[in-house]
Amino acid sequence: MSRTFKCLLLVIVVIGAFLLLMPTKVRPVAWTPQAAPSLTSGIYADNQRLKEVERVGAANIDGPEALLLENDTLITGLHDGRLIRTSLDGKTTKILTDTGGRPLGLARHPNGLLVIADAVKGLLSLDAQGRLVALTTEADGVPFGFTDDVAIDKPGHYAYFSDASSRFGYGHDGEAVIEHGGDGRLLRYDFQTGKTSVVLDKLEFANGVTLGPDDAYVLVNETGAYRITRYWLSGPKAGTHDLFIDNLPGLPDNLSFNGHDRFWVALYAPRNPLLDATAAHPFVRKMIVRAMTVLPKPVEKHGFALGLDLDGKVIANLQDGSSDNYSPITTVREYGDWLYFGSLKARNMVRLPLSKALQ
Repeated sequence: MSRTFKCLLLVIVVIGAFLLLMPTKVRPVAWTPQAAPSLTSGIYADNQRLKEVERVGAANIDGPEALLLENDTLITGLHDGRLIRTSLDGKTTKILTDTGGRPLGLARHPNGLLVIADAVKGLLSLDAQGRLVALTTEADGVPFGFTDDVAIDKPGHYAYFSDASSRFGYGHDGEAVIEHGGDGRLLRYDFQTGKTSVVLDKLEFANGVTLGPDDAYVLVNETGAYRITRYWLSGPKAGTHDLFIDNLPGLPDNLSFNGHDRFWVALYAPRNPLLDATAAHPFVRKMIVRAMTVLPKPVEKHGFALGLDLDGKVIANLQDGSSDNYSPITTVREYGDWLYFGSLKARNMVRLPLSKALQ
């Protein structure tokens, strides 16, 4: 046996041992996703509509995830924990606070408080004097692992927000999605009593949250199951939940409502055929998790967002798969004649004329 062959055999043994035996927290659960929708034809057919986005706000910022447009300025949270306000032309920027965590979701309370879903610190509030307060960090005795997005009802009574995973914290979203353990929750914070209750549990990486018309229901994205779940707050279905849209072509991230007739869904990336194919094989998925500790995550760089009507039907399919696309898109918000986009990893925010998005 040659020395070269022995070395090659040793490498194979080491790699095999690593993939089979390296300790990991992930305990994959077998499941069977539906066949992914086509991206070559039909309502999700690939296109270049997002090729025409233009940069807006401050440049060279790290991960402007959530965003709010107020008085011709954008508020966004960054990777380093800062919350900033920037002019649309990007010439002026002001630091509002530093949470010491990772602000992901933003909502304005009717009383003026800025409510922040911070992946590390929980649900926070920031007042006009710059005072940062932790509103809640646990529900039913279970601490939040990954506070993700937040929406506030019109009276300002409740904040609905998501805990993506009680087992995996920020930066470990890939492990949480691959595990498919159903440890995400939709939660409700009562501003009057200070109490936090669980609205829905057993969600597959609970992500974006928004309220529907007249606060009749709340929607929550389940990234790990490629779907949007609806929980009814009023009417004959109050207290029940159903699917708003299922079998999405990508991983849904944040979610927003324009206040009238449209929802916007940010898709982090198209679905990965390997992960779908191994969904029913926990042993293989555990090896993928081990491989991800040394290899890049199997995520395609592809700009992707959808518009939905009030019945969950697709009315806008926005994509850009070019090499210089803006991605991953993790937030989409409609303000006036524009759609604004934020990203967990990009260095700036962008926008697109609403007329082009809906053409």
